[in-house]
Amino acid sequence: MDIQKLYNERIISVDKALSFIKSDDEIVSALGAAEPRGIVSRIHEVGDRVKNVTVVTCLPMGGYEYFQNPKYKDRIQMEGWFYSPEIRKAHKNRNVSFIPNHLHLAAERRLDYKRPNIFIGTASPMDKHGYISLSLSATYEREMLEHAEITILEVNPNMPRTFGDTVIHISEIDYLIEQDYELPELPITQPSEKDQLIGKHIVDLVEDGSTIQLGIGGIPNAVASELKTKKNLGIHTEMFTDGMVELFKSGAITNNEKTLMPGKMVATFALGSKVLYDFIDDNPAVQILRGRWVNDPNVIGKNHKMVSINTTIEIDLTGQCASESIGHRQFSGTGGQADTAIGAQICKEGKSIIALYSTTKVKDPETGERKTISKIVPNLTVGAAVTLSRNDVDYVVTEYGVASLRGTPLKERVKRLIGIAHPDFKEDLKASAKELMIW
Repeated sequence: MDIQKLYNERIISVDKALSFIKSDDEIVSALGAAEPRGIVSRIHEVGDRVKNVTVVTCLPMGGYEYFQNPKYKDRIQMEGWFYSPEIRKAHKNRNVSFIPNHLHLAAERRLDYKRPNIFIGTASPMDKHGYISLSLSATYEREMLEHAEITILEVNPNMPRTFGDTVIHISEIDYLIEQDYELPELPITQPSEKDQLIGKHIVDLVEDGSTIQLGIGGIPNAVASELKTKKNLGIHTEMFTDGMVELFKSGAITNNEKTLMPGKMVATFALGSKVLYDFIDDNPAVQILRGRWVNDPNVIGKNHKMVSINTTIEIDLTGQCASESIGHRQFSGTGGQADTAIGAQICKEGKSIIALYSTTKVKDPETGERKTISKIVPNLTVGAAVTLSRNDVDYVVTEYGVASLRGTPLKERVKRLIGIAHPDFKEDLKASAKELMIW
């Protein structure tokens, strides 16, 4: 087999790739920083000749013309597994729609609904054996690639070469586009004073030798900073982050006590800074594996002392967590919150932690002034999606402490959650619980 000949035969231009798109097509794009920017930045160009095209994506990093410009809303629709800020901005145009999902079932359930006509993604350059790497994500990419009628990858020398389910032979890809652009990066959020308080509470729950799952943002970054005092931690996470790189460099992560894939840091996608991308490049200790396996609660539960750490927007006095919408308005997505929270509790010594600030500021619709409200509430905001049911909530943490809800009756949950609420709202919460007969 002439590997270089196979490679050269597959090279096309972006113009040629766009010519494959026809009316009624479903196009699936890779997740986050793995999205093919050369194609997605120009998809709107087909808007004058096609209709009823759907682009399915997750956490897009750019504000692309095809979904942000209302001009194309009747021609090209976007459907997303997870809303980014750019999708939230475009939602008012009525050309984007959320796909409810648990991450480990996202690809399978979507394929039950519709098979993609075209899959578009990115890859690192081919090695001497004819293999490329899908690089930053295997969340749903392999399944979509395997079922699509046409597969197109942008080969970019800036994409890190990763191992696991990202590795694929050139013969399995239909077309390649050679590109050279810098990867999008996430700014590292510096923890606030509240974040640090929450981080200290959470770290007290994490034992040496635990396997951890973390997300992004001020609270997870604070947790990662505090975890540097721990020993022999392992990683089994949905998203590989900069905080994990720092933990590894500090010596806190060794992966030596993991019971599932010992010695390996496991994730289904990576997103962060260039420091993170350089760290995972050609690093056999990092495995990027299919989301249907990484996030399967039964797989997660096989880890030693699994600790899942997630955040939520608001929680009611019975323990219901609304983590993805503000009322009816979609804000982010379910992602792997339920997957990891349930999986951690399947583990005999596992723990699931939900973290949130006790309060937030919102605009008063009558006065227009900003006011402080409690994020621990008697009732979730009308229309809010329940991301994690009260049956699956374990520990809840605010800057005021920790509430353990595992196995507790409602009357005890009310007491414990009010115990970690902001002092200014405790009496109102007690009165509401009594009025609503939550006991």
